[in-house]
Amino acid sequence: MGRGRVVVTGGAGFIGSHVAEAFRAEGWAVAVADDLSRGRQSAVPPDAELWVVDVGTARFAELVAAFRPDVVVHLAAQVSVAASVEQPQEDARRNVLGTVAVARAAWQAGARRLVAASSAAVYGIPHRLPVPEEHPLQPLSPYGVSKLATEQYVRVLAEQAGREWCVLRYANVYGPRQRSEGEAGVVAVFARAALRGQSLPVHGDGGQTRDFVFVADVAEATLRAACVPRAAGQVFNVGTGRETAVLELARRLWAAAGRDGEVPLRFEPPRPGDVRRSVLDVGRAARELGWQARVELERGLVLTLADREAVGEG
Repeated sequence: MGRGRVVVTGGAGFIGSHVAEAFRAEGWAVAVADDLSRGRQSAVPPDAELWVVDVGTARFAELVAAFRPDVVVHLAAQVSVAASVEQPQEDARRNVLGTVAVARAAWQAGARRLVAASSAAVYGIPHRLPVPEEHPLQPLSPYGVSKLATEQYVRVLAEQAGREWCVLRYANVYGPRQRSEGEAGVVAVFARAALRGQSLPVHGDGGQTRDFVFVADVAEATLRAACVPRAAGQVFNVGTGRETAVLELARRLWAAAGRDGEVPLRFEPPRPGDVRRSVLDVGRAARELGWQARVELERGLVLTLADREAVGEG
C-alpha cells in the first residue's frame, strides 16, 4: 500500500507499536518518537529507528527534519480521562501543545500528510446510535476537549501550510500490549483478572455498551489513512459498528480464558460522566478507505489473553 518514510509519535506504546509494524510490513522506512513514559522499547519494530524524545521539544523537530518523512502519524498523547480531570493544564499541554509542535515539525520537514489520532470521547453523550462523524461534538471531560482541540489544530495548521491532514476517531481499542495497570482498557483489566481466576471489576451495573475494536484493525485503518489519496481532509470513525455490553464482554472473556462456571463479578461505583451506550458508525471508512474491522471479538480476546506479559502474567 505505497511506500515512503513515516514518523510515528507514541510508536512504542500500545496502538503506536502496532501502527509502526503495519507500516514496516508494507516496506515503509519508520522512525518512532516516544519518551517511553508509557511505551516500551521492546515493542518497537527492530528495523525502525527509535527516538527517545518529547515531541514538544526542539530536538524532536530536528530529528524529523533530518528524517524527512512523507507522512507523520501522531499518536503520542495523555490518554487518561481521570488524569485530565485532575490536571487539565497538563492534559492540554501534552495533547494540544504537543499536537501543535508535531504539526509544525511535520510541515517544516516537508511531510505531505499528518494523520492524527482522536477519540470517540469528542462526541460526549450520543444523541443517536451508531454515532456518525457529523454528530454534535460535546465532550464530557478535559481529555475529550483536548482531543477535539487536537482535531481543529491539525486541520487549521495543515490548511495554512497547504498540506494534507486526516483525523481518526478511535473507538475502544483492545489487544496485545495493552497494559492492565492504571487506567487501562476494560479488556486488559478483565484479562488480567480472568487469567488469575479473580473477580472482574465492573463499574456501575455493567449494562453500559462500547464498540470494542482490535488493535491490528486499527493499525490497518491508520495505514490506509496515510496512503489513500481521498482520505485527505477527512475525519473517520474507527470501530466495528457493533455494540457490546460490559457484562457480555466479561462473559466472553471468562470463557476465552478457559474458565468454567458463572463469571465472578465485583461491582464498583459508576464513574462520573460515563456514557451509557456507545457504538460508532463506520460507513465512511468503508466507503472512502476501503476498510472495515475484520477481527471478531472472540478471536481478539483469545489473542489478547495470549499476550500474558502485557496483562501482567508474564
